[in-house]
Amino acid sequence: MTKRLAWIGCGRHAEQMLLPQITRHDVEIVGVCDINESAARATAKRYGVPRIFTDYRDLLDLAGVDVVGMAVGPKQHRDFAVAALAKGHDVFMEKPCGANLADAKVIEEAAAAARRIVGVGFMKRYSTANRIAHNVVKGEDFGKVAGLFGEYMTAPSYFQSGETVDYSSFYLHHCIHYMDLVAYLVAPVEAVTVFRTEIAPGKLLLHVHFDFVGGSIGTVLMGTIQSRGTPVERLQVMGDHRRVEVDGVIDVRYFRNPPFKADDPDATLADGTDTLSWKPNFTAAANEDFKGYHAMFTAFFAKVNGAASDMPTIAEGVRAMAVLEAMIAGAAQPGTRIEVAGP
Repeated sequence: MTKRLAWIGCGRHAEQMLLPQITRHDVEIVGVCDINESAARATAKRYGVPRIFTDYRDLLDLAGVDVVGMAVGPKQHRDFAVAALAKGHDVFMEKPCGANLADAKVIEEAAAAARRIVGVGFMKRYSTANRIAHNVVKGEDFGKVAGLFGEYMTAPSYFQSGETVDYSSFYLHHCIHYMDLVAYLVAPVEAVTVFRTEIAPGKLLLHVHFDFVGGSIGTVLMGTIQSRGTPVERLQVMGDHRRVEVDGVIDVRYFRNPPFKADDPDATLADGTDTLSWKPNFTAAANEDFKGYHAMFTAFFAKVNGAASDMPTIAEGVRAMAVLEAMIAGAAQPGTRIEVAGP
């Protein structure tokens, strides 16, 4: 069933990453909104949208809207989502779910009151490589997860303006992804301990240790000291004589427990013990999205239509914000174990 979508926020991310994947689904975009009218007009022209707005309240007054989508600022996510829910619309929002945990809880309460769905843009769950890793780890053969290690870096220029250093955008727009992803791969996060070094203003490195429910542990390196022109993301999930690794969201390797082969003249690659690997075929002439946005919207619209779906909703958004707030508190108190706030 075609969904009538009203969209708020016509910046580069929406233009290049979100809307191209949304329009591959059974969706009619009936209106777009941005405080920059020229940006709204450009988006409307590109996607054949009949109505443009510069005030989100006017957009929400459109008749016949089923879903409101948005990619704006953290506080706007809270305010616009609450207003859309009050109008009876389902909502898709990019992360984060507000500027803090309190904002996320406000959205959660509004969604419960309206009995509507709020899907959150944790697309890293839907990256093909990460989903393969998740399915391996959750399979019967892998066994209990012992630990996780990851790197998820970015550059200072992405979050710094001139001489002003404010890490809030780094936390809210960058780190928040892994607050959800580590729980998706392992288990809910129970506590966080952070170690930090700042090699220059705006150039921060964090070693973030996670204690998971059930006893697993993990460490993720996050910071603003790497070029965005190089790969900045790597994951490893380790079990008993097994591990799965994801490199740059495009290469997956699943290591099992093979025998030594050097002294075996009949050595071969044995199914069930030797390493499995996968990487996407970028030479294929197919409109595939290995970063995960298309699969994420497939899950979102399935949930909106009442089908079974693993789309992360505002409940997952609240949990991710709770872990993020523990991490931020830990960064201010290096070496201190910070419990993650409960429901």
